[in-house]
Amino acid sequence: MRAVILCGGKGTRAHPYTEVVPKPLLHVAGEPVLAHVLAVYAAQGVTEFVLSAGYLAERIVQFAATLPSSWDVEVVDTGVEANTADRIVGVRHLLDGRFFANYADGLGDVDLAALEAFHAAHGRAATLTSVPLPSPYGTLETDVTGQVETFREKPRLPDRRINGGYFVFEPQVFDHFTGPDLERDVLPELGKLGELYAYPHTGFWRSMDTYKDAQELTELAQEGAPWLRPTR
Repeated sequence: MRAVILCGGKGTRAHPYTEVVPKPLLHVAGEPVLAHVLAVYAAQGVTEFVLSAGYLAERIVQFAATLPSSWDVEVVDTGVEANTADRIVGVRHLLDGRFFANYADGLGDVDLAALEAFHAAHGRAATLTSVPLPSPYGTLETDVTGQVETFREKPRLPDRRINGGYFVFEPQVFDHFTGPDLERDVLPELGKLGELYAYPHTGFWRSMDTYKDAQELTELAQEGAPWLRPTR
């Protein structure tokens, strides 16, 4: 299976660091976050990649040239203004069967074999990986009188789940690409048609949306990258 990685956005939330470097190439622990995402797949045997580029696509091409020669990597410039669904449609000609897809800034120790098995079992067009909502704020708990008992710093909220990427798609999913935006157009349409399932991931997951996120992920990496599954 090939993995399509969406790495063409402008990364406006990481401005001004993305003025000359696309967000997928911002560093986490001395390596582009995109390299860490690819490592998640490669460590589990997936080494065929399609990098769907756009903004500063030439930098993605330069990065791809540094990857192991044993990997099969193709970079496609799908346009600076393309949206997430457009970026997948733009590489459709390179996909001839079931494929993975993911964002270039989502790091998680997702079990790809279990994810694909879950997808195959339900037999529909698409699977996304759901993850607990990470709160951007600290939370507190009180007793019945209002006395504060505990603080939790930016906890994960297991009763609220979000789309964490790490998709599996069948070729027929393209029949339901009803607009340019994967999250606003395509996924809701797939859900309405009963063609979308969510694989529940309970392990590590974190997206790198801002430069501060990159710094925090770097700190985590110093203790051993938690997005890489332990080798058995």
